[in-house]
Amino acid sequence: MKIWVDADACPVVIKEILFRAAERKQIELTLVANHYLKTPPSKVINFLQVGAGFDVADDEIVKRATPNDLVVTADIPLAAEVIEKGCVALNPRGELYTASNIKQRLNMRDFMDNLRSSGIETGGVPPISQADRQAFANNLDKWLVKFKP
Repeated sequence: MKIWVDADACPVVIKEILFRAAERKQIELTLVANHYLKTPPSKVINFLQVGAGFDVADDEIVKRATPNDLVVTADIPLAAEVIEKGCVALNPRGELYTASNIKQRLNMRDFMDNLRSSGIETGGVPPISQADRQAFANNLDKWLVKFKP
């Protein structure tokens, strides 16, 4: 089992939680991004820089992820694709995307996109809260317990 991170927009605090968990459990963690990211020296933490372009990092994650891998992403279409492959998708705010809730999330995303494209101000995403960090860490730990050999 591996952990894949859609790292371009992943908050630093979430990456730090992932770095500690990867080291503690000795599980392979790969951050995928269009631009260089500094990672701590480790035999289990990797960085994969991909070319610039729309969804290039997402496409690379979909290509490389295998069933039961964990994919950390706030990108709902990416989450839908990896769930279809049998992976587990976790939002940096701690929400676990599942086969039963991903369609609803996709519909809401499309609805909000339509509102924004018609000029309606929908507001931005609030900063990561302590509760979000805790929810993320809890769901990460549940995955580690369930899937770590």
